[in-house]
Amino acid sequence: MVEVTPERFEELVADALDGLPPELGGVLENVVVVIAERSRQRGLLGLYEGVPLIARDGGYGAAGDPVAGGLTMPDRITIYRENLCAACADEQELVEQVRITVVHEVAHHFGIDDARLHALGWG
Repeated sequence: MVEVTPERFEELVADALDGLPPELGGVLENVVVVIAERSRQRGLLGLYEGVPLIARDGGYGAAGDPVAGGLTMPDRITIYRENLCAACADEQELVEQVRITVVHEVAHHFGIDDARLHALGWG
């Protein structure tokens, strides 16, 4: 297990987001990325909650949308600090695992499922 301060971990997540290719990072809309201390689910490093871009239709977020009522909350990506720190032996490994986790969860926003992510080596 590696230990880093919450501030340092936040830097790692910000660096991972900044490192996204512009064709991905530039089209993230209505997405909030938060850091939580831990997940109750053992081994869970990150979580995407929302409606993937490929599942949205023309009425998504519209005033008549019965689900959102016209106020579409942002999709949410949660990165779990303690879970990631527990999975890594040193800071270099943590940097890489944070990057992988951020890319993995952002990919879910674009509608890429776990099976495809594993096939691409991002699982």
